[in-house]
Amino acid sequence: MQSPIRDARSCTLCAPHLPHGTRPVFTVHPAAKILIIGQAPGRKVHETGIPWDDASGKRLRQWLGVDDATFYNPGIFALLPMGFCYPGKGKTGDLPPRPECAPKWHEPLLALMPDIRLTLLFGQYAQERYLGERRKATLTETVQNWKNYVPAYLPLPHPSPRNQIWEKKNPWFGEEVLPYLKKTVYGCL
Repeated sequence: MQSPIRDARSCTLCAPHLPHGTRPVFTVHPAAKILIIGQAPGRKVHETGIPWDDASGKRLRQWLGVDDATFYNPGIFALLPMGFCYPGKGKTGDLPPRPECAPKWHEPLLALMPDIRLTLLFGQYAQERYLGERRKATLTETVQNWKNYVPAYLPLPHPSPRNQIWEKKNPWFGEEVLPYLKKTVYGCL
């Protein structure tokens, strides 16, 4: 019998397009309660094989109000990027996630997790796929209208330290969204 997890971990579908090779990085568990859908692993995560093992991950755990042990407990958090492998570097940062990955793997992997109670959509790629035409013209507008998407989804900006300027320009995020996020996460633990 085939296992979607095993098959996704050994996927080489995008190999010709990945300058650093394939190394699918994700966490899926049938008991998971919170699903984090991000973009794609960065260079450091590609090297360690540990999801969100970088400055963005540290900031993400602060936003969630959880420690490393809780975050990396697969019975609580499932970590499913839009692209499972590091796409490489572009002119202004990492390249976008490979477009083949989510259509190929998300549905069979999501089917293994029937107890998801909260789905967090980090960044434009996840929001485009899961909110579709319901998303607003910009990421800021989508996040600002977060109440229109809960409880099914909570759209968020990427927690990259580069986005601290965005956070300062949008104080409502820290005043409204982050308290809701922490409270909802705590309710799922």
